[in-house]
Amino acid sequence: MSAPHDALAPAAAPGQGFVPASDHPSALIDQVRAAVAARAPLRIAGGGSKSFVHAPAQGAALDVRAHRGILSHEPSELVVTVRAGTPLAELEAALAEHGQCLPFEPPRFGAGGTVGGAVASGLAGPARASVGGARDYVLGARLINGRGELLTFGGQVMKNVAGYDVSRALAGSWGALGVITELSLKVLPVAPAEATLAFGVDQSNALERLHRWGGQPLPLNASRWQREADGDDRLFLRLRGAAAAVEAACERLLAEAPGQRLDNTCASADWTACRDQHLPFFTHAPSADHGLWRISVPQTAAPLLATWPQLIEWQGAQRWLWAPAAAADEIRAAARAAGGHAQLFRAPASGDGGVPRADTPGPALQAVMRRLREAFDPHGIFQAPTLF
Repeated sequence: MSAPHDALAPAAAPGQGFVPASDHPSALIDQVRAAVAARAPLRIAGGGSKSFVHAPAQGAALDVRAHRGILSHEPSELVVTVRAGTPLAELEAALAEHGQCLPFEPPRFGAGGTVGGAVASGLAGPARASVGGARDYVLGARLINGRGELLTFGGQVMKNVAGYDVSRALAGSWGALGVITELSLKVLPVAPAEATLAFGVDQSNALERLHRWGGQPLPLNASRWQREADGDDRLFLRLRGAAAAVEAACERLLAEAPGQRLDNTCASADWTACRDQHLPFFTHAPSADHGLWRISVPQTAAPLLATWPQLIEWQGAQRWLWAPAAAADEIRAAARAAGGHAQLFRAPASGDGGVPRADTPGPALQAVMRRLREAFDPHGIFQAPTLF
């Protein structure tokens, strides 16, 4: 961790000399310092695309969207440095021009999502189990803490990581540690070949196949099991990699089990809809009292809670479930028994009835979280979303 920069001084961008004063987040720092002086809480506001995930935070809005723009992109070095208020769609379009992408596929629940929000939420799309999550691609970050100090962590290359990896700890922090102003992210080339296979199998057989195929040298990038509108169970596999490897894997898997290869254009649209939760499964709740639950368990966990509609991703590790908020105890008990946890990701239209959105962390984790908050935000200025 570097020493804090003065709010009025030019701030050094990782690997780039000095940022012009006009690009310095002085307005954000002034707001934070004014809040500290008044002991007035703030809530960090971006595009609001993920506001449904948690109970609303309190405090005056600290809008980061004006602090936007791509500072540098070195395609040959596979790194981009970007201001946190930059629209996620803008960054992804710029990367696509160079045949590159964010491999963890941050969900875009709406058009207004920002890069800072993508990292602060720590959410990832269908490829998470194969390529890693948001934290695995954060090389460096700049942060305004709860004292109004601008801090720099990490850098632009993997070897810069030393000691506490605070820049990666920001992934999934939901703004609890401060305002992310800038991020350096690792990017990767778009895979040269892609194919999607579909198999008609029930949940139990789908999980068994995923466990078996996951231990084999196959270019398995993403998976999705769901019950279709016609009542048929389908397992979808997305393969990505070198053309020869993808073609060989398709031949091998289709010879091993009855299935079909889907048209790439249609399949790609479905994977995008899955990433952004626009598939019919996500958009049509069974009833007004059903919420969308996100269950995280080991990939090898057996089928769970078969009573309610489900969609399974991440080779079995992420399971989406529509069920009433009143079933929270049953759902959380089943997740814990399988070695995981459950979160009420989208509240029912009829309301959550006061059910906590996520499991309460254990005492050890709570102690770590408390110490981090005390170090970064000793006055409790930043009102992080209520998740527990």
